[in-house]
Amino acid sequence: MEIDHQSATTQEKAGFFSCVNNKIVKAGKNIKKVGKDDRRRVIHSLKVGLALTLVSSLYYWRPLYDGFGVSGMWAILTVVVVFEYSVGATLGKGINRGCATLSAGALGVGALHLATLFGRKEQPFVLGILVFILATAATFTRFFPRIKARYDYGIAIFILTFTMISVSGYRVENLLEMAHQRLFTILIGGATCIIISIFVCPVWAGQDLHNLIANNLDKLANYLEGFGGEYFQVDEEGDIVKNDKSILQGYKSVLNTKRTEESLANFAKWEPGHGRFLFRHPWKQYLKIGALARQCACQIEALNAHISTHKREAPEFLRVIQESCTKMSSESGNALKEIATTIKTMKHLGTPNQHLENSKNAIKDLKIALEAWPVEDEDLLAVISAATVASLLVEIVQTVEKISEAVYVLAQMARFKKVEPTVSPEKPHLLHRGTVKAVSFVESIRVLGI
Repeated sequence: MEIDHQSATTQEKAGFFSCVNNKIVKAGKNIKKVGKDDRRRVIHSLKVGLALTLVSSLYYWRPLYDGFGVSGMWAILTVVVVFEYSVGATLGKGINRGCATLSAGALGVGALHLATLFGRKEQPFVLGILVFILATAATFTRFFPRIKARYDYGIAIFILTFTMISVSGYRVENLLEMAHQRLFTILIGGATCIIISIFVCPVWAGQDLHNLIANNLDKLANYLEGFGGEYFQVDEEGDIVKNDKSILQGYKSVLNTKRTEESLANFAKWEPGHGRFLFRHPWKQYLKIGALARQCACQIEALNAHISTHKREAPEFLRVIQESCTKMSSESGNALKEIATTIKTMKHLGTPNQHLENSKNAIKDLKIALEAWPVEDEDLLAVISAATVASLLVEIVQTVEKISEAVYVLAQMARFKKVEPTVSPEKPHLLHRGTVKAVSFVESIRVLGI
C-alpha cells in the first residue's frame, strides 16, 4: 500500500511538472509569434525601456534630485502614460499633456489668487465653485466628436491638474515652486518620449494607414479575380480551376477596419512631414477610400453567399451569363490591383482605365445576352440566384469606379507622380451611362419574370 501511495504521488508530481512545462513552452511560442508578426513591437518595448531609464536619472543623480526633488517621479509617470506605439500617438499625447498641464496650472494658480481676495473661511467655497465650473465645462466639451477624437486625453489632464493645484494649494505653502518642478519634469518626460519615438526606429501611423488601405484593396482584388473560377468552376478560357479558399476569405478582414483606419488617421494628423508624406497630407481622403472599400466588401459578402448555390441553378442560364460575369469579376479585380499598386508606389499607372472600360463592355454584353435569352426554356425560380449574382457584379463595377475616382483625387492632393485621369474625359462616367446602370440591368432581366 505504501509503495502504491508513493507511486501515485510521484505520478502526480510528474503530471504537475509536465503541465507547467507545457504552459511555459506555449507561452514562449506565443511571445515568439507576437514578435515575429511585427518586429516593431520588440523595438517599441526597447524604446520604452530606454526612455524610462533616461528619465530615472532625475531621481538617481544627486544634482538633478536636488533641483527637482520627488517631482522627478512625474517624469517617469509621463513616460509610462505618454509613450505610444506610433509617432503620431506619442506626439498627440505629449502635446496634449504639456498644453493641458501648462494651461491648467496657470488657471489653478489664478484661482488660488482669486480665492485669497476673500476671507479664510470663504476660500474653500470659492475654490469649490471654480472647480465645479471648470470641471463641468471641460467635461462637457469631451462630448463633441472632433474634440474627443484629438483632445480627449488633454482635457482629462486639464481637469486633473486644475483640481489638484486648486485643492492642494489651499494647504501647501510653496505651491509655485512645486508647480514649477512638476511642470518641468512633465515636459522633460514628454520631450524624452517624443525624441526617442521620432529618431529611434520611428513607427509612422500615416505609413500604416497608407499600407492598410492598399492591402485592403488587394484583398478585394484577390477575391474578384478568383470569383469567376470558383462560381462557374472554369476560367475565362474554359479550363477547370480550383482557387485557394484562404485567398477568397481575405475580404472579410476589410469589413472591420473602420475603427483602425479612423484611429490611424487621427494619429497621422499629429505627425510631421516624413518621407513621401508631406505636411498636411490628405489623410481624410484615405478614410473615404476605406469607406468605399468596405462598401465593396459588403457587396462581396452578399456575392459570396451565392457561391454554394450555383449547382442547383439552371445550367443553360449559367452558360448565358458566364462569360460576361467572369469578365466583370476579373476585370474589376485587375482594376483594384492596379489601384492598390498606385497607392503603394504613389505613382499613377493609368491602367485601371482599361480594366474599367472592359468591365463596362461586359455589362453591355450581359444585357444583350439577357435580352436574347428565351425565357420560356427555363424554370424562372432556378435563375433568381444567378441573376442576383450578375446584378451584384454590376454594383461592384460601379463601386470599383468610385474607388478609382477617389484614388485619383488622392493622387492630385498628395501629388503622386505621373498622375493621369482615372476616367477618360471624352467618355462619360459609368454612373451616368443609362445602358450600364444597375436599374437598367434590372429592367433587362424583367423578361425573366423576376
